Amino acid sequence: MNILDSFKLNGKSALITGASSGIGKRVALGYAQAGAKVAIVGRNLENAQKAATDISAQTGAEVIAISADVTVQEDVDRMIAEAVDVFGSIDITVCNAGIATVTPILEMPLDEFKQVMDINVNGVFLAAQAAANQMIKQGAGGSIITTASMSGHVINIPQQIAHYCASKAAVVQLTKGMAIELVDHKVRVNSVSPGYIMTELVEPYTEYHKIWSEKIPMGRLGTPEELMGIYLFLASDASTYMTGSDLIIDGGYTAI
Repeated sequence: MNILDSFKLNGKSALITGASSGIGKRVALGYAQAGAKVAIVGRNLENAQKAATDISAQTGAEVIAISADVTVQEDVDRMIAEAVDVFGSIDITVCNAGIATVTPILEMPLDEFKQVMDINVNGVFLAAQAAANQMIKQGAGGSIITTASMSGHVINIPQQIAHYCASKAAVVQLTKGMAIELVDHKVRVNSVSPGYIMTELVEPYTEYHKIWSEKIPMGRLGTPEELMGIYLFLASDASTYMTGSDLIIDGGYTAI
């Protein structure tokens, strides 16, 4: 087989949470371009539908929108059921939904800490658990990819986001634990840890952009498009011997 063929996703179905915009939307586009059927999940159905329509128009792929709150068990179960009802199976799941806030730890309300943990950690757990159970039921294995962060490896400055760093470190370790528990079921689980990426989440923090860029060896923030390839690699047959890994994509930030 030609090596390029191993990156194709023809005949596979993918579900991506937090895919109405940002990294998730670019990953959905990449999967559709590679031949997959794609379910875009977001809390706001209108935004998810717009993303699905845009990607379908660009690629001609079958793309659907699903509304779900990944912190609610019933929503997550319904999310998987809806995708399976349309596609017949789920072969790839990207647990990408997440939030970030900037608050000093001494001033942080407990509710804010809990919200970040609930979405960034519990949401990943629930989505990955439901996807894994579906993949095991199907009997053919699959690939689960979580979106962690370089913040799971370092403490970012000057912004104060200790709660976010803690949540992403938890995602890295949760991913590794799931990978080992699911290996006998042929379900691979890996994480991607992006650095500073210019998404809709990052754009408003203009006061930090120059500070961050000066600390990055490559001298700039990354783009969501520069992450599409790594998510495709992890979803495809090009990475069949890879599980429990965390791939840091940060322009060299954590290398120094």
